Amino acid sequence: MGFTKHDSRTAVERNRAAFERQVGAITGKKLWPRITLRQIHSDLIHCVLEPLQEQLAGDGLITNTPGVLLGIQTADCLPVVLVDTKHRAVGVFHAGWRGTVRRIVEKGVGEMRGCFGTNPRDIKAAIGPGIQSCCYQVGEEVRVNFESQFAYASDLFREVKESDPVREKYPLLFLTARAPGHSELPTNIFLDLVEANRRQLMDAGVSRKNISASPLCTSCHTDLLFSHRAEKGVTGRMMAVAGIR
Repeated sequence: MGFTKHDSRTAVERNRAAFERQVGAITGKKLWPRITLRQIHSDLIHCVLEPLQEQLAGDGLITNTPGVLLGIQTADCLPVVLVDTKHRAVGVFHAGWRGTVRRIVEKGVGEMRGCFGTNPRDIKAAIGPGIQSCCYQVGEEVRVNFESQFAYASDLFREVKESDPVREKYPLLFLTARAPGHSELPTNIFLDLVEANRRQLMDAGVSRKNISASPLCTSCHTDLLFSHRAEKGVTGRMMAVAGIR
């Protein structure tokens, strides 16, 4: 669904058109205008009231205009879709760790409130497939970034010490002169990106019962989904869309 260097433009356009027909983004025989962004891992959100003549840079789109399709592309980052069921407005957001630490979905709720009068209690949210905490290993700098922004940051990370079968079988080989006598194995840090975005939505006033999240991990399921990390960058892109009939 994305124009990567590994996919032909003709094939992607054909896939997108088939997808849009399948989700019902069509009036008569005419497909709705599709609006996407040049995604930059930011907290930039654009309010779109009519089809755009040029592609904007950012990671969030909101609208209350019927007959247009907003789209976000992902291949490990989370696609988040918000629907205001009362004021008939929608938003789509691209939430990787950088966008999440900048509170993009929390700001998205605020933008919908400012532009459309959205009450967070009227929002239904869907968090699509992305890399889950089982596979999303990050560096210490990511944890530091989250700790600087969120009081609950410690709840979003887990640590796992690396295992070494040779070390476990022959511990004497790894003795050192320093106390406690054995060199320490490195610790791996894993981030729960889904929970981070769920907490943001709840902090913004969205009810927990109105937030659904896919359990599928893109890194675990490369037979079904694209994963930039698991496939070492040689992969396609998925697309999450929202529109108003």
